[in-house]
Amino acid sequence: MAGPVALLRTPLFEAARAAGGRLVPFAGWEMAVQFQGLVAEHRAVRGACGLFDISHMGVLRLRGDGAKDALQALVPSDLFRIGPGEACYTVLLNESGGIRDDLIVYDRGRVRADGGEPDGSAGDTDELLLVINAACADSDTAWISSQLQPAGIAVSDHKGDGVLLALQGPEAPARLEALAGTSLDGLPRFGHRQLELGGTAAGAAAAASVFVARTGYTGEDGFELLLEREPGLALWEQLLAEGVTPCGLGARDSLRLEAAMHLYGNDMDASTTPLEVGLGWLVHLEMPKPFVGRAVLERQSSEGVRRRLVGLELRGRAIPRHGYPVLAAGAEGGSEPVGTVTSGGWSPTLERGIALAHVPVELARVGTELAVEIRGRAEPATVVKRPFYRR
Repeated sequence: MAGPVALLRTPLFEAARAAGGRLVPFAGWEMAVQFQGLVAEHRAVRGACGLFDISHMGVLRLRGDGAKDALQALVPSDLFRIGPGEACYTVLLNESGGIRDDLIVYDRGRVRADGGEPDGSAGDTDELLLVINAACADSDTAWISSQLQPAGIAVSDHKGDGVLLALQGPEAPARLEALAGTSLDGLPRFGHRQLELGGTAAGAAAAASVFVARTGYTGEDGFELLLEREPGLALWEQLLAEGVTPCGLGARDSLRLEAAMHLYGNDMDASTTPLEVGLGWLVHLEMPKPFVGRAVLERQSSEGVRRRLVGLELRGRAIPRHGYPVLAAGAEGGSEPVGTVTSGGWSPTLERGIALAHVPVELARVGTELAVEIRGRAEPATVVKRPFYRR
């Protein structure tokens, strides 16, 4: 019999353990689920600032003339709505319109193939960066490579053994501005740029070039920072020494749930289309270009869908969890379910149980009374407008 598969570790594994991180398996990696505690970390991000190690996520680089045109054939969103220095959230689709993965596409514009500054010569080429989910990194890389390399687009791992951090919360801009020594007022949501961080203040980490994107997964303002291994370790230690709260996977999940941000593998997967999970805003059918799965989405757009992803709020202290049955209003525990909770938990901000759930479209209207079966009891729930929390 085969032995257990060894878990991968990020460059910050030892640093997270030294900071008190409780480590658990996640998507093939050994990651910190919490440090001080989920609620304390959650509230630190909502009220001040938190720091996450997200180095388990994949970062791909697409390079070659027409890279955006080539990638356009794999996603339903019009990539030409963004330009250099901008990014967009979208999904990779299969032929059935199902979601292979969700990702962020960063347009880096024209770059020099040799790493120098673009000068308008034949040595310039197009470059995109893609941030993809850890659990899908290998399959995404294989799929994208198989589709784009025949078109002359080079697909490579851009992160290597580097560090990817998420600095999130209302104090994040001031923290990053202090590190960079420059204002970030000109960096909008989903904007990105290369910055020089550190190396000026006493005790600061050595100066490092950092890819900075004003993106995140918490519902707060914040940034994702990609840099090389050693500067990344130094930056983690510096921010913690300055009082930034280290945060684990538990708070990351509760924060994204309050913001009704989807979790791949729970709220969406290869069997669900964007139109079924509330991501219709990513589907630009007015775009004339073909893309994988377009015919299915055109049919669903015309005929409608049979199920939708909704937000549920529960009463009292009941806490819904992934996989719990959703029941019609008035049904008893053990009744035939009408839907399923895809993500659920306790909201530290709202102080009540909240969930995302798949239900038939006729039960998806805001205000509809339903129930969630929890330990054999039918706990009342109401369909509410998403997100649950908005700053």
